[in-house]
Amino acid sequence: MPSVLRYAAFTETHAGGNPAGVVLDAAGLDATRMQAIAADIGYSETAFVTEDNGDGNLRVRYFSPKAEVPFCGHATIATAVAWAQGQGPGRLALTTAAGLVEVDVQPGERGRGPVATLTSVAPHTTPVDEADLAEALGTLHWAVEDLDPDFPPRVAYAGAHHLVLAATTPGRLTDLHYEFDRLLGLMDRRRWTTLQLVHRCAPSVFRARNPFPPGGVVEDPATGAAAAAFGGYLRELALVEPPAQITIHQGGEIGRPSVLVVDIPAGANSGIRVSGTAVAIPLGEPRPEV
Repeated sequence: MPSVLRYAAFTETHAGGNPAGVVLDAAGLDATRMQAIAADIGYSETAFVTEDNGDGNLRVRYFSPKAEVPFCGHATIATAVAWAQGQGPGRLALTTAAGLVEVDVQPGERGRGPVATLTSVAPHTTPVDEADLAEALGTLHWAVEDLDPDFPPRVAYAGAHHLVLAATTPGRLTDLHYEFDRLLGLMDRRRWTTLQLVHRCAPSVFRARNPFPPGGVVEDPATGAAAAAFGGYLRELALVEPPAQITIHQGGEIGRPSVLVVDIPAGANSGIRVSGTAVAIPLGEPRPEV
């Protein structure tokens, strides 16, 4: 039985952030076994290091409780911090189903834990079909008028696909109740990983909520892949002037506050950098309901 570690990412306390399972010694496990472990852990994702030659080059696969996913940001941060706590800070190169993801792990300041920064694959966006947009809004019980015209709907990608919808008012995010099965059907058909629902609180500060029915999870408390995709979205649509940095607050509404720092470099094909901390979850800690 491989050793399963549990970390909360994008937080400095195990009671916040997004929990992830981490298996650093998954060599020899097949997809069926990894899927079973991820389902048993029950977190939104579990990362499995299937190859580690000791030189910082890792091969990683990610599983939600229901299916394999090509890339997961918070589980990447958790994996990098767990690896660094055994091997020391440094640079990692993760081969994932989405491509090569580099991670830099640095010691935290003033006694804080390590800080990991992932650099995504090249991001891009695509327009949203009008019928798909109408269906997504219907599942959320949102009207077109609820959308901020300064942030047009797009499907954003930086390793996984996320529908980006920006709300005009913060109340739309606070009062979030959606039709799980109906949204799941749409997302499965379009192969979207989460919805990235955002509201701009200040020029460089956003609040986000991320429904994740394809993973069997009502809501993701911190979504690094979506944060990277959103950084690419902002750059591609000229909604920021790169180089730029934004902060995303997520998870507060479900009792797991998270902070994701997103650096957006110049260059259309440059990867987006997402930074955060991760802390070990004590044994016996109840599994969060998200």
